[in-house]
Amino acid sequence: MRILFLGDIVGRSGRSAVINNLPTIIKTNKIDFSVVNAENATSGMGLSVKHAKEILEIGADCITLGDHAFDQKDMLQFIETEHRILRPLNFSKSAPGKGSNIYADKRGRKILVSQILGQVFMKRPFDDPFSEIDGILSKNILGGRVQASLIDIHCEATSEKMAFGHFCDGRVSAVIGTHTHVPTSDAMILPNGTAYQSDAGMCGSFNSVIGMDKSEPLRRFVTGMSKERFTPADGEGTVCGAIIETDDKSGLANSIEMLRLGGCLRST
Repeated sequence: MRILFLGDIVGRSGRSAVINNLPTIIKTNKIDFSVVNAENATSGMGLSVKHAKEILEIGADCITLGDHAFDQKDMLQFIETEHRILRPLNFSKSAPGKGSNIYADKRGRKILVSQILGQVFMKRPFDDPFSEIDGILSKNILGGRVQASLIDIHCEATSEKMAFGHFCDGRVSAVIGTHTHVPTSDAMILPNGTAYQSDAGMCGSFNSVIGMDKSEPLRRFVTGMSKERFTPADGEGTVCGAIIETDDKSGLANSIEMLRLGGCLRST
């Protein structure tokens, strides 16, 4: 199975980059299943129903969110009926929607997609990600009930992401990090066969400060004072992500390839 994962969509620039490129990426790379993180797609804060529908309509098979999952309030109800959208697994048990779900690709092969939030340096306390994912994976054995399994680990600390990758090594096809918006160059296959990357990066304008217009972040760093809210940068968007190829029998990864297209990060 060939799985595409795209990092955090940030604002209009990121949405445009994904909408304009996703169908071609899927066709050119013979993608069987695509997952897109879109927790910053609407004005840099959450995902609206309108924008969710646009992303799903152009080919995304699953959308993951993050700590800003419900910044757009219309998502609170929509996520209950649209099971292709996942909020973090270790949100409050009373939160709407699901943090993990099983889908099927065009050939009927089952893929488990899960999203989990880290705890280190995050603004809010979340339930233990390790015990939460352990319960899911114990019920969905790779190569048994599911033919592939991907986890979006959404957190700040690369050390926590790496620890989580090793914790899941051999039990899932891939663990891909999101949240920091900066693509890391450490895509690898871990010792027991799980594909890993600390952060897929973002889909948005890299002529920015992690996707936001530079003026307000610079003002706060230089003066220590804020004047206005952050707004997404509107420059040409870069599409960042990874393509993972899995073995149909074992479900483990055969390869992982970083994807960077357009914008400031030109593909080579």
